[in-house]
Amino acid sequence: MSIANAFKLDGQVAVVTGGGKGIGRGIALCLAEAGADVAVAARNMDDLKAVTAEIEALGRRALAVPTDVTSMQQMESLGEQVTMFLGAPTIWVNNAGGLPDATPRYLARTPEDRWDAQIDLNLKSVWSGSITAAKYMDEAGGAIINISSRTAFGPQKKNGPYAASKAATNSLTETLSVELAPKIRVNAIAPGPVPTQNFFESVGITEETVPELEQAMNIPLQRLGTPEDIGAAVVFMAAPASSWITGQCLYVAGGL
Repeated sequence: MSIANAFKLDGQVAVVTGGGKGIGRGIALCLAEAGADVAVAARNMDDLKAVTAEIEALGRRALAVPTDVTSMQQMESLGEQVTMFLGAPTIWVNNAGGLPDATPRYLARTPEDRWDAQIDLNLKSVWSGSITAAKYMDEAGGAIINISSRTAFGPQKKNGPYAASKAATNSLTETLSVELAPKIRVNAIAPGPVPTQNFFESVGITEETVPELEQAMNIPLQRLGTPEDIGAAVVFMAAPASSWITGQCLYVAGGL
C-alpha cells in the first residue's frame, strides 16, 4: 500500500457524536474529505442539517441523527439508523462531551447532580458509544476513537470533574482496546485548548481576546488549536496508516 493510500478512507462509514458544530463538525468534514460517508449525531437538528449539507457537497453520503448521547436507548437507535441507511459503521468517533452547563468547578465544591451530569456526558456517552459501535461493526471490525482532553493529564484545580471524566475516558480506551482486539482498534485523542462555543462560554472569553489568551498560556506552538487539527488526527487514527496502533492516547495540544 502506498503512503497516500494509507490515509484514504474510501468505502468507510463513520459516525461522529457531537458532530453538529465545533470540533465534531471539523472531524466529520475531515473524515468526508478523506473519503468516508459520515453520520453525525447531536441534539440540535438544525446544526446537523448544516453539517450534512457540507458533507454532501464534498461528494459523500451523509446522515443526520438527533441523539442524546447520555441515553443508551438513543445510542442504540443511532447504530441501527446508521447501519440501515449507510451500512455497518467502520469508524466511530465518540466526540460529544464538554461542560454540561459551561461551568468549570472545583471537585470539592461540585454538587452531586452536576457530578452525575458531567460523568454522563463525558464518560457514560463514550462507554455506550463504544459498546454500540462494537455491536454494529461487521466481522471486518473497525476503529473507535474517543475524544479525551489535555486536562486528563495532571491535576486540574479549577476543572476537576471534567478532568476526572477525561482521565477515565483514557482508562476506558485502554481497557476496551484489549477487550475488542484484534478486529476493533480503540484509541483516544486528547485536544488542547480549541476555541469552540463551549470553550468560550466556560473560559469566559471572546474571539477578540483569543490572542491574549494564547500569549498568557505560553503554548510552545504559539496558537490555540482548530477543529481541523483534531480532525486530521482522527483521520490518521481511523486510516490504515495507524493499523498497528491501539490503546493509545494521542495528545494534540500545541506542545502543552
